[in-house]
Amino acid sequence: MTLDVTVYQNGDVLHRDWALNEAAVQKVSPERMLEVVLAIDGRPVTGFGCDGVICATPTGSTAYAFSAGGPVVWPEVEALLMVPIGAHALFAKPLVTTPESILAVEVEPHTPDGVLWCDGRRTVELPAGARVEVRRGAVPVRLARLHHASFTDRLVAKFALPVSGWRGAPR
Repeated sequence: MTLDVTVYQNGDVLHRDWALNEAAVQKVSPERMLEVVLAIDGRPVTGFGCDGVICATPTGSTAYAFSAGGPVVWPEVEALLMVPIGAHALFAKPLVTTPESILAVEVEPHTPDGVLWCDGRRTVELPAGARVEVRRGAVPVRLARLHHASFTDRLVAKFALPVSGWRGAPR
């Protein structure tokens, strides 16, 4: 699963991009918060000051989104994630939506400029008032597996999770 990312300003398209793992809207100035409003499927959900917001695929759930407090999503689950980074609000929890949802992050007009990062590699500046829309990508990426270990086994190995006391039946 991939993400198609579109940046709008006053209804005009400023930028189009894509991501395999995540698209992150972040603040530029370390001393200032980014004020955002989040929406899903064209309906506002919440707004707050924060360091940023991550929109991720299940593949990206074990990367930046996980380190920001998001859930681990098994790759077979088709979903989109929206994970706040350092939010200053009571309702600033990770959200998991259907793959058909359209996630939007609007940068408030009175806030300092932000930046959009796609997979931590490609950036575009976001002027105040910009809206970033993220949806399931039109073109999926096929990944080759060299080993047939289950995702659970790969997760345990990747994060060196303590499982030595498990006494369940092996499969």
